[in-house]
Amino acid sequence: MTVFAVEYVFAAESGAIRDETRPAHRAWLGGLADEGKLLASGPYTDGAGALLIFKSEHEGELNDLLKQDPYADAGAIAGIRTTEWSPVIGVLSSHAS
Repeated sequence: MTVFAVEYVFAAESGAIRDETRPAHRAWLGGLADEGKLLASGPYTDGAGALLIFKSEHEGELNDLLKQDPYADAGAIAGIRTTEWSPVIGVLSSHAS
C-alpha cells in the first residue's frame, strides 16, 4: 500500500455548502478510517481547505475514491492535490509499531 497526502482547496463561498454536507462528509471519512484507508484528516484552521492522509494501492484508485466524497458531489472542493508520501518517522511511518 502507498501513502498519499491529499490537499483539498475549498471553493470560495462554500461555507454554507460545507456546513450542510459536513455530517455526510464525516460519515464517509469515518467509514474509510474504519476500513484502514484513511489514516488522518482535518481542515486547515483558516478554512481554506483540508489535509487527508490515505493508504491506497495506486493513485487511480484513490482518485476514484475521492470522487465519492459528499463535499465533491456538493461542489465544495475547488481543487485537489494528491502526492505520494513516504513518512519515515512518527506514527504513520512504516517503522511504527
